[in-house]
Amino acid sequence: MKGDVLMNANKLILLLFMSCLFYASPTWAQDDLPRPLNSLKKMKPLRSLPERKVGSDTIAVRSVLPATFKETGPNKLADPHRVLDPVLERLQQLKTGVSDDTLRVVHIGDSHVRGHIYPQTTGTLLSKTFGPIAYTDMGVNGATCLTFTHPQRIVDVAALRPELLILSFGTNESHNRNYNANVHYQQMDELIKALRDSLPDVPILLTTPPGSYDRSRQRRRRTYAINPRTNTAAKMIAKYAAEHGAAVWDLYNVVGGPQRACKNWFEARFMRPDHVHYLSEGYVLQGELLYEAILKAYNDYVSDEL
Repeated sequence: MKGDVLMNANKLILLLFMSCLFYASPTWAQDDLPRPLNSLKKMKPLRSLPERKVGSDTIAVRSVLPATFKETGPNKLADPHRVLDPVLERLQQLKTGVSDDTLRVVHIGDSHVRGHIYPQTTGTLLSKTFGPIAYTDMGVNGATCLTFTHPQRIVDVAALRPELLILSFGTNESHNRNYNANVHYQQMDELIKALRDSLPDVPILLTTPPGSYDRSRQRRRRTYAINPRTNTAAKMIAKYAAEHGAAVWDLYNVVGGPQRACKNWFEARFMRPDHVHYLSEGYVLQGELLYEAILKAYNDYVSDEL
């Protein structure tokens, strides 16, 4: 009995000793307990960055080609050298609010540009979609590429400091019945070299003509036939772009090419009686088509970044 009492007393002393040891040492098998919040140093706020939602930069594209247009081609820009990437990046910066600096676009060409409706339709739509864009057109009636090689015209273009330069020629070159494809190629080269001497880094987008008819008289009657040289001119423009680091928008083949382009325009009643120039509705459509092609290039660009 006395031995049992002594044993119980020893157990009690041992338990008291172990309890004191437990509370005097850190918690075993556990990380340090978190300190109270008021004991931590106050963190500096991080610099805020522009919000960027993955996939939110693409824009819905609506096809504007009339259903009556037959045998049309894909409406897209050909840019294998990716020379337009800096322009597309600028558009993305405007769209996402990273920048509000005005993007400068200059569109030069012949009477199709001189009438303003075609280029300004494109410019207005781009501004509505992306923000501040200064879209300046410089057209001359009857102009060919050679027209703009005049030194003062080069100075005038360079003074606008374009970030994108669009060239729309080919109608008047191909309207000449003595059209020579090699001469046309050389004249394009002369113009673009002159422009690049003043604007060495500017991305260049070439466009092909929309299509036109030849006029002739038979038995005192005026007749019209599709101008077969337009197709050759369009091919030379695309060839030059591919070989000299420019992008190209092949409007001629977008609207039907040698078989249907002129017929599509004429049957839709978009051409003027001279069968070379267009009514305002025709030029609006051309501007909308260029805008659509640029949007597709933009969507491809931002999608590649994801």
